[in-house]
Amino acid sequence: MAMNWLELFPTKLTFIIFLLYISLFIGQGIFVTASQEANNSYNYNTITVVLLTEVLKLLVSTSLYCREKSLKNLVRDVRKDSNVMMLYFVPAFLYCLYNNLAFVNLSTFDPTTYYLLLQLRVVITGVLFQIIFKKYLTCRQWISLLLLTFGCMLKQIDLNLLFGNTNNDNPNAVATPAQTKVNGKNMTGFDISLSALLILAQTICSCLAGVYNEYLLKDKGADVNIFVQNVFMYIDSIVCNVLILFINGQLLGAFTTDSLRAIWRFNVIIIIVNNAAIGIVTSFFLKYMNSIVKTFASALELMFTAVFCYFLFAIPIYINTALSITVVSFAIYLYTQSPVVNTGKLRPLNSLTNASQDQRKLLNPDYDTDLEMEMV
Repeated sequence: MAMNWLELFPTKLTFIIFLLYISLFIGQGIFVTASQEANNSYNYNTITVVLLTEVLKLLVSTSLYCREKSLKNLVRDVRKDSNVMMLYFVPAFLYCLYNNLAFVNLSTFDPTTYYLLLQLRVVITGVLFQIIFKKYLTCRQWISLLLLTFGCMLKQIDLNLLFGNTNNDNPNAVATPAQTKVNGKNMTGFDISLSALLILAQTICSCLAGVYNEYLLKDKGADVNIFVQNVFMYIDSIVCNVLILFINGQLLGAFTTDSLRAIWRFNVIIIIVNNAAIGIVTSFFLKYMNSIVKTFASALELMFTAVFCYFLFAIPIYINTALSITVVSFAIYLYTQSPVVNTGKLRPLNSLTNASQDQRKLLNPDYDTDLEMEMV
């Protein structure tokens, strides 16, 4: 069975977006962990960092739009599609919760365990994808999704108990976690606790926000310029983060000289820049691919995160991790045999008035044909 690479990545640029997406997310977990104090806390306001990230995303999206059109046109487009902007409050609020919970959960879990637990979104995303886009998954696709979920769970299984090795001093014992915490970080994650509930909440936010955002990009806002849609998202996200600061009573204190000085450091600035890049790349990812491929890209983060965390933070790689990576890799290979393709409706090429030439080429490698595949 040959891999259908052309279906997964119809252009070279879509493959570059795929690689960027993985690299940026790996970096985010590592950068956030590196910015923590010895007790795994933060000496800066994490909500302010998320807010400044959304401001940077807004500035970048506005600049990209203004390369082709004027700021006056942007204001006009925002007013014209203000109804779509209101719809973006739903994914904006969900992403706001997701981004803020990321800091909370990374202070509790090591990056590898954190990304493993986030893979619980796999089946949820598949179900939402079917409901919203009416793209029903095949038996092979479901098997690959379930294998991926099982592979993520393998890391949490104590193989010593399975093989009857309960003595940690036994030289024949399987190399599995002998302790549940390393450097104060939770290495198992399946205990019933507030931390488990928070990671579950972040998982649900990720699923709902990702699929709903794709729905807006490809349906309700299909005729809206992608940079205008990004502007909608980031304006709404700024409002949501300001609201969270207000509810927490931190709105005034978040912008004092001391608070901003704590943020104005390289290890925090790089978090803001990297997370802003994630937002921009994710919007292109969802525009030109789909949420299922996005889920598998997230699974690939596990492999590289485990290796980097071993060298950077001395977080051990047990046999559970190796087996987990093997199963996840096979699940990814199985999925590539028949990936979900969400190309959608056929529209006349000249009807895409808000898409630039480069954007049209991304939407369809057969750009010079009479008709072009647009979104659902």
